[in-house]
Amino acid sequence: MTPSATRTTKSTTAAKTAPRDATARRQRVQSAQTGMAVLKGLARLGGRASLSGLAACVGESPAKVHRYLASLIEEGLVAQDAVTQQYLLGAEAMMIGVAAMRQADPVRMAEPALMRLRESLEVTSFVAVMGNKGPTIIRFEEPGLPVTVNVRVGSVMSLLWSSTGRVFLGLLDDTRVLAQAEEELAHADASLRMQLNASDPIGTLRRDVQAARCASVRDTNLKGISAVSAPLCDHTGKLCGVLTALGATGGFDATPEGPVGRAVRQEAEAASALLGYSLPGN
Repeated sequence: MTPSATRTTKSTTAAKTAPRDATARRQRVQSAQTGMAVLKGLARLGGRASLSGLAACVGESPAKVHRYLASLIEEGLVAQDAVTQQYLLGAEAMMIGVAAMRQADPVRMAEPALMRLRESLEVTSFVAVMGNKGPTIIRFEEPGLPVTVNVRVGSVMSLLWSSTGRVFLGLLDDTRVLAQAEEELAHADASLRMQLNASDPIGTLRRDVQAARCASVRDTNLKGISAVSAPLCDHTGKLCGVLTALGATGGFDATPEGPVGRAVRQEAEAASALLGYSLPGN
């Protein structure tokens, strides 16, 4: 065979092989996508489901889902209950989940939210966690023209008179937090105490926060400053931080349904989802 004939044969073979390789790659990608859809569907159903329930969740036939489950079982990502025949997340899937939870940090997950609030609404925003002295700011972002406030990273916020503290007070069932709130109330002047319910000030405040899943204040903690806060929750639903936006009262709508309130709540929900939390009903 001449050299030119050899080159022609090789070119023809390569031309025939290339489409087959591309098709095989697409099939592998599609197979991986379907396998991941089955695994995520099982997670959305609480980590345990029947074959028919899982098939309905991912929108595939039971026969097709069964084939993928068999492969996932081989890899230890799924297991099957011998008694109920239901499928559940396997040991390998749990190890992946544990590794992800170890990396789930409320500050890191909320940092993009702080940036977006600063850029889109030009408001000061921060993340606080519950410290040994009370709600403590640990990440703080300001817009180009910041509002002058005497809070910074490390500042401890009031439980009763700041929106940040009110979220912690409302959503943490901790006797130490309640005792600290009682102490604040006992030392508050009359003008502040008048802003709360006379018969059950702390209980009413807690119920309001629990119902709204957020809190707002106007000229209470800082004169001339309003703020709105929303909870950051981990995969267990436990409060692990609070996202807050604040601004000068004259140009800042701190109502929960205002533009800032909606943005803060949406950003807090998105950050909580990255921490593994799913809102009830989702």
